Amino acid sequence: MLFSELVPATEKNSRHLMIVLHGLGDSMDGYRWMPEAMSLPWMNYLLVNAPDDYFGGYSWYDIPGDATPGVERSTRLLCELLDAQRERGFPTGQTVLFGFSQGCLMTIEAGLRYPHRFAGLVGVSGYAHDPERLLREKSPVAGEQRLLLTHGLHDPMIPIAPVREQVRLLRQGGLHIEWHEFAKEHTIAGEEELSVIRRFVARRAEEGK
Repeated sequence: MLFSELVPATEKNSRHLMIVLHGLGDSMDGYRWMPEAMSLPWMNYLLVNAPDDYFGGYSWYDIPGDATPGVERSTRLLCELLDAQRERGFPTGQTVLFGFSQGCLMTIEAGLRYPHRFAGLVGVSGYAHDPERLLREKSPVAGEQRLLLTHGLHDPMIPIAPVREQVRLLRQGGLHIEWHEFAKEHTIAGEEELSVIRRFVARRAEEGK
């Protein structure tokens, strides 16, 4: 079971939810700024800790070495978490899955395997674990999912060129991906990038009504 904390929306009774997945060595505490910065009063936020301890923070899967067992285990845990939110009254169709770096990989992995359609999937500064396998094993509704993926032109940890190729492959496989590149390193590029994410999330919420 994953440890998580709900930050309720300013607008009471809203069922819109953003699930926030941090990167390697971080924790939910690294994203407590996000609800205020996103400035969406109708959005609830579920901040989540990855399952493995990692130098004072947490990790979704092993670095280095074979990531596959950790990715598969964390995907199962995220699907259980998503099921639990549905039971709490947060419909998947009004839920955005957001992740940075390792959290981006988990957003892509869990988002395209989960059998229900999300409001949207947002991945920042990450990559797909095994795009060919993911395309073979994706859920029946994966083609209906809407993804926003962003990356830095100067990312020293995850170079952009291989990620561009993955996006091309995933699009060829029938996935709907909005792709944005920023003059940034391995980070979120402040309001410039947040405005793109905010627009995407708001648009998805409007279309889901």
